[in-house]
Amino acid sequence: MARVLIVEARFYAHLNDLLLEGARAAIEAAGHQHEILTVPGALEIPGAVAMAAETGRYDAFVALGVVIRGETYHFEIVSNESARGLMALAMDGIPIGNGILTVENEAQALTRAKPDEKDKGGEAAKAALAMLALKSRFG
Repeated sequence: MARVLIVEARFYAHLNDLLLEGARAAIEAAGHQHEILTVPGALEIPGAVAMAAETGRYDAFVALGVVIRGETYHFEIVSNESARGLMALAMDGIPIGNGILTVENEAQALTRAKPDEKDKGGEAAKAALAMLALKSRFG
């Protein structure tokens, strides 16, 4: 049984609740345990995953959050840098699923977050578990 840490940015709590629902369902359906860690925003997710990974208490990680385009360049910074940070962790061999939505508006986020629609939270959890299985195969 794997121990999965879900790291979530709750900037949009109602959307994150949907992402969490999907992620938790996928992890539990696969027979694994999970914990949830909340951070202020998407930029903090990679750092939190890195700190948690150093403890050795978790086997895989799921990153959840929502970034909605606004009127400034901040959207690009948050979207690109959170993804870059997660990719760097993955390249270091940390099994992680990226469920940070980067969207134009709330309607797009809702469609992607709802477990009965695109279920990006569930997909991120499944990706993390797939990468854990791959790591086990090579480790």
